[in-house]
Amino acid sequence: MPDILYVGLQDEDKIAVFALDGDSGELTKRADAAATGGPSVMAIGPDRNTLYVGCRTRPSIAGYRIEPSTGSLSLLGTAAQVDAPTFLAPDRTGRYMLCAYYQGGYVAVYPIAADGTIDAAPIDKQETAVGAHAIATDPSNRFAFVPHIARIQDNVLEPPKNNPGPNVILQYRFNAQTGRLSPNTPHRVEQGDLIGPRHYIHHPSLDVVYFSNEQGCSVTAYRIDGANGTLSSVQTTTTLPAGHSERTTCSQIHLTPSGRLLYVGNRAVNGSSIAAFSLDPETGHLTAAGHIPTEAVPSAFCLDPAGHFLFAAGTASGRLASYRINQQSGALTAVALEEVGHRPAAVLATRIG
Repeated sequence: MPDILYVGLQDEDKIAVFALDGDSGELTKRADAAATGGPSVMAIGPDRNTLYVGCRTRPSIAGYRIEPSTGSLSLLGTAAQVDAPTFLAPDRTGRYMLCAYYQGGYVAVYPIAADGTIDAAPIDKQETAVGAHAIATDPSNRFAFVPHIARIQDNVLEPPKNNPGPNVILQYRFNAQTGRLSPNTPHRVEQGDLIGPRHYIHHPSLDVVYFSNEQGCSVTAYRIDGANGTLSSVQTTTTLPAGHSERTTCSQIHLTPSGRLLYVGNRAVNGSSIAAFSLDPETGHLTAAGHIPTEAVPSAFCLDPAGHFLFAAGTASGRLASYRINQQSGALTAVALEEVGHRPAAVLATRIG
């Protein structure tokens, strides 16, 4: 089955479609798909037949049918939004779409129709706070978390603003039958000063979830109580190289399918990097495995479906950097660098067919 990589170009209102060679990591441009409104976030349906795209400048959520042999996209429908979606994640059944709204200060759940389209009216909406950055269900599909950053509008290309954010993780229960969220007890996981939890990813086999901390430039491992769906902090470690002093914020976080290697993006004007970590197979504890310089402001990056390559988009450079992942050490080796277009804000790789 072929692999495809999608790059959302926010300032060009389009999605670039690349064929991805799973052996070499080579990318071959196949097509562009129109995505009016500034595509900035993406998610794939569990069946891998539908790509969902959230647009920022003209808020909406669009569904695209993926052609199974080429990966080309055809628009299924668009649901207009009041606020720009910041994060999209289908639940584990593919019946519901969970969305976080940074500026709107809430999360919402939408039904997904049999044809893959999303209803414009949410079936649930939970007011949180400005700075809500992500939401997704856990592997059991019974719980969800909503991280909130510690400083609002913290653009690393500008001096820091004195605009404090909520700096908290909110815990929810998720009802997979109704698609509704309800606050868990306790509802809040408080953070230390200027930590700013942003994105998270679950370990594939352990009851551990990892959060990237935007302002803290760190990653925190939490143990999940499987019965109650609550988090307990286990370990926090920096994502920055030794001696790094440039103003930096963390972006996304990704884990190889094996659960052995984890990566976090460090965004800076001159010293952007990808931090690598190896994970203990028994405990999930993190050990730093090095850093590699990358394109300026890597707000979005992804791994290929097999976990053999990493692709980092330089939001400020308009280039996409490709790296081979050493499966033993986690070290990254540069493979290629290519121009992709203005403001690549989202990048996603998937297996089709």
